[in-house]
Amino acid sequence: MTDPMPTETPAVVRRLEGPSAQVLGDLVETFEELQSVLLCCERLMAELAPPRPADPIVVEGVWTMALLSYARCFAAGERGPTLTEDDLTTAQPDTDVLTWHGVLLQLREQQADPVTSPREQFTIGVTQDDTGVASGVAVTSARIPLVDELTVRQTGAIAYALSSLVNERIEAQQLVVFEELGSASREDLEKLEPVDLAPASS
Repeated sequence: MTDPMPTETPAVVRRLEGPSAQVLGDLVETFEELQSVLLCCERLMAELAPPRPADPIVVEGVWTMALLSYARCFAAGERGPTLTEDDLTTAQPDTDVLTWHGVLLQLREQQADPVTSPREQFTIGVTQDDTGVASGVAVTSARIPLVDELTVRQTGAIAYALSSLVNERIEAQQLVVFEELGSASREDLEKLEPVDLAPASS
């Protein structure tokens, strides 16, 4: 055993379920969530760029995905959150990153609200004629603005900084997992459940 990060396709992969492997899995999942945030931000910047008007369905859908992916990085799972506010200030020191973080989590709650629409607010009113008598019922609405470019840029900057931090932790955790297997015999390894690998694409 000489390489914790082989570049060639292995003959066999076996499942590890120990604590160190679970931590590594959480880190990889968080990294992929951050990559989703970055891809969403790239798509949003293209959609919001002039001169064409932005498609509100596309913007809202992609922005919602970005917010959900971002918030999952800080969610408290079985082993606690993968990222914390301390990680934010480490990744982006000397900035107001915690303020932006709070805003993004609040926006996530609005977008994922199971009851209230995040895109429009409605008011029901009564109309009056010239004499002041009720003459009908009016329904008015106020459209909530789409996300702006500044918010998208800042979200992308946070996700990029966190991606670098998480990537470093992934590399370090791979070494930890690999070192724990240093004394494992072939017999020990073959007791582990094999993982089905997809055939290499041609």
